[in-house]
Amino acid sequence: MDLIIVESPHKAKTIEKFLSGDYKVEASKGHIRDLPVNKMGINVKKNFEPEYVINADKQADIARLKKSVQKADTVYLATDPDREGEAISWHLAEVLGIDEKKPVRIEFHEISPKAVKNALANPRTIDMNLVDAQQARRVLDRIVGYSISPVASLRLNETLSAGRVQSVALKMVVDREREIKAFVPQEYWLIRAILSTDKNAVLKALLAEKSGKKYKPANAEETEKVISELNASDFIVKDVKRAVQKVHAPAPFTTSTMQQDGVMRLGLTSPQVMQIAQKLYEGVPTANGNLALITYMRTDSVRISSEAQNAALNFIKETFGEDYAPKKPNFYKTKGDAQDAHEAIRPIDIKVTPESMKNVLDRNQYRLYKLIYDRFLASQMAEAQYDAVNVDIEAGEYLFRTSGKVEKFAGYTRAYKMNSEPDEDSGESGLLPDVTEGEKLNKERIEKEQKFTKPPTRYTEATLIKAMEAEGIGRPSTYATIMGKLSDKKRAYVTKEKNYLIPTEISYPLIDFLCKYFPDIMDLKFTRRMETALDDIGEGGKDWHKLIADFYRPFENQVKHSTVTDVICDKCGAPMEIRSGKFGKFGNYYACTNYPACHNIKPVTPKTVIPTQYICDKCGGVMVEREGKYGKFLACLNYPKCKNTRNLDGTSERKQDNFDGVCPECGKPTRKMTSKTGKTFYGCTGYPDCKFMSWDKPTGKKCPVCGSYTVEVNGKERCSNRKCTEYEKAVKSEKTEKTDK
Repeated sequence: MDLIIVESPHKAKTIEKFLSGDYKVEASKGHIRDLPVNKMGINVKKNFEPEYVINADKQADIARLKKSVQKADTVYLATDPDREGEAISWHLAEVLGIDEKKPVRIEFHEISPKAVKNALANPRTIDMNLVDAQQARRVLDRIVGYSISPVASLRLNETLSAGRVQSVALKMVVDREREIKAFVPQEYWLIRAILSTDKNAVLKALLAEKSGKKYKPANAEETEKVISELNASDFIVKDVKRAVQKVHAPAPFTTSTMQQDGVMRLGLTSPQVMQIAQKLYEGVPTANGNLALITYMRTDSVRISSEAQNAALNFIKETFGEDYAPKKPNFYKTKGDAQDAHEAIRPIDIKVTPESMKNVLDRNQYRLYKLIYDRFLASQMAEAQYDAVNVDIEAGEYLFRTSGKVEKFAGYTRAYKMNSEPDEDSGESGLLPDVTEGEKLNKERIEKEQKFTKPPTRYTEATLIKAMEAEGIGRPSTYATIMGKLSDKKRAYVTKEKNYLIPTEISYPLIDFLCKYFPDIMDLKFTRRMETALDDIGEGGKDWHKLIADFYRPFENQVKHSTVTDVICDKCGAPMEIRSGKFGKFGNYYACTNYPACHNIKPVTPKTVIPTQYICDKCGGVMVEREGKYGKFLACLNYPKCKNTRNLDGTSERKQDNFDGVCPECGKPTRKMTSKTGKTFYGCTGYPDCKFMSWDKPTGKKCPVCGSYTVEVNGKERCSNRKCTEYEKAVKSEKTEKTDK
């Protein structure tokens, strides 16, 4: 029996359903090996070769797959039809001992009997160009993320992450927010003329021009002057244009447009859209087994197969009538920088309507399937048509304009209507009354409205994805991941307010730091060029090692430069750089860049320091609030030169609530505390200068026999040294007392 290996168990079930037991279908459950998590895993000294590791949780899956491979007559690798899927197939071949030079790779863009059987009839070898393209992207992103993130965390004293595309996307959000904050509203006024014909038909027109130029009054005084002039003017129809306006159907979904509509229309996040689409692609459970509903959902193409197009046209004619099918099939142009590797997102079978699946799919699956289905169906339908009219009306040196349109033929809008935001300044309305050129209109009244220019609109997930696509940064498979990272709960760089993305406080210094030290990484044009270069590797003829090497040389210098601070070494005067490591109780420290000539290092004052009203009674410095092992306290800001500490209320001694016992080493009182395991112990209040601790209450006295400190147990004093004769006597005495009782 032959073996087919896919990524997903759901996908395996769907394929097994229509192969009638002729093949065994196994799932790898995603990647079986990857770069290590706890280190960069890129050998920059050996041509940037990646170090792939097999995670412990994948050992059982690999063992299962190896057994199946050994029993199989032929093995086919049927991972997803993109760069990442090609790389997964390569990893599977390497780990499972499959000869990758043989035709073991099959590819299909929809999980249907015809597509899978056609793929099995036409196997190919693994495309190493696509594998290299994925490796290059993975290596580049790992180098950037694992180099910049630690430095950013050090400099900003926060646990932060930075990424090649993620940070550029965040910069777009931050830049937009700064534009909004810096925006100064400008006043303007709208003037509307309410007019009527001799037949008492009313129309509204908006002031558009003055003396042949676009015009809107800038203030109330100017507005009153215009209205005064209008009241003395006649309103004469200058021009009437009538036409049939045709609106072409929108293209079927790409990954980007599907995410945009899923966010705007369904209220989902882009990661949710992709998760649901993945299930619709792999197959959903039905009474007759798993059924796949849509074609592959990671695509930048709007191309449709002729077979799918013909099926859609026949369905349109049967469902809506001949008029709703275009005279010539609709074709859409894919963007020039798109890979166009496979079709747009569409239903596999146009006859499997959303309504027929409503009782099978959950709510969000149904809504997304309906969105994909309706958009595809509309893309193959005839144009919508409107009777449109535009009227220009003169009043002295002023020109008013109004327009209107009414639906003449619904066309594609029977299946799908585009989102549109009304422009309140456009003067557009519905059906207009019949007017002719030269006709004088009656002035009913003049209306005025004060307005102010609005700042740029904040990004939503949908508009940010659209902007990223327009700028050429990121790729269809990355948008959802980027959106997820920006709003991740652990490191939230943006929050959402009515679906608008608002950067959090840490995002501003992070972006400023990245722009200062890594200008290329944060430049949209550079990122766009890099995306194109990475795509070129997949087309062959480009060495990915050279691309990474050319990038790494200047990048490495930027990383080194980014650690150098404005702090000056107090021993040699050289600038100091920030590093991570153990230095006293601090994790980060400054080190002199003049090393090894100068070995000076000093701690970095934590960012969480809170200045207080108290002054240090030893050196005159400001006392700041800190939190240590035993809770919050006041400490001198001049630490480590001055190690003075106080209670939070400014008193020089700790409150006596938990004081119990006397330290035998320094004479200060000890405090009764509880360990993490719940056990009671006694610690010196002189900590950290004195680190004495005892499980029993110390008396502050010494044993006359051995000199060890003594403790109080059950109200009696005894030596703390278990080998001391005084200790043994005390223990025997305690046992005797218990026996007598």
